[in-house]
Amino acid sequence: MLKKVATLILTLSTCVNAMTWEGETKNKPSIPLPRTSAPDFTATAVLHDDFTSVSLSDYTSKSQWLVLFFYPFDYTFVCPTEIRSFSDAAGKFADINVGVAAVSTDSHHTHLSWTRTPRENGGVGPLNIPLLADTGKKISYDYGVLITDPTDDMFGAALRGVFIIDPSGTVRSVMINDDGAGRSIDEVMRTVQALQYGDEHEGEGCPANWTPGEKTIKTNADGSKEFFKEWA
Repeated sequence: MLKKVATLILTLSTCVNAMTWEGETKNKPSIPLPRTSAPDFTATAVLHDDFTSVSLSDYTSKSQWLVLFFYPFDYTFVCPTEIRSFSDAAGKFADINVGVAAVSTDSHHTHLSWTRTPRENGGVGPLNIPLLADTGKKISYDYGVLITDPTDDMFGAALRGVFIIDPSGTVRSVMINDDGAGRSIDEVMRTVQALQYGDEHEGEGCPANWTPGEKTIKTNADGSKEFFKEWA
């Protein structure tokens, strides 16, 4: 009898947890576009072999930019290459006042196990960035990257989304890939640098493939001619 009651409680608990996000999926997730407020979040994360709490305000309160990136699953194939690459570049991002945080719908216990798994065995090893556990799937849903189609073999996981958020908590860039395409950390870095340059130099824009130190465009009809003459 007790076993049946325990099973019933577990089943009900599972259903309630599923409803917290599946009920919302009657409406497809909406992606927060550039120039809109980034959805707030707080989650348990793994950093430096321990559990900690990470919030959006941890970055905005320090007037820091944030690269928030989502990935589908721990213990997979493309994901560890991205996470390790972002982690290796964490110091370069910090040099330009940018924090980096990763999110998946795995639990913090799975994250911890993954960071303790040697890289040669498919683990990520020790990291310089936090891995956030979005087990309730709310963060992924709020950022529009949650796969909500029950017929999809990645149902309940997050797409490869990257959101660049400025110190005011405003989304400035959104990049989303399907599962098989890993992201370019150099391009994320370049995009942040271009956004920062534009904020610091009113009336100028960064052209395609711009990198720091290269010429920019005056964003008016007369001023832009100087750039276009050389570019033609």
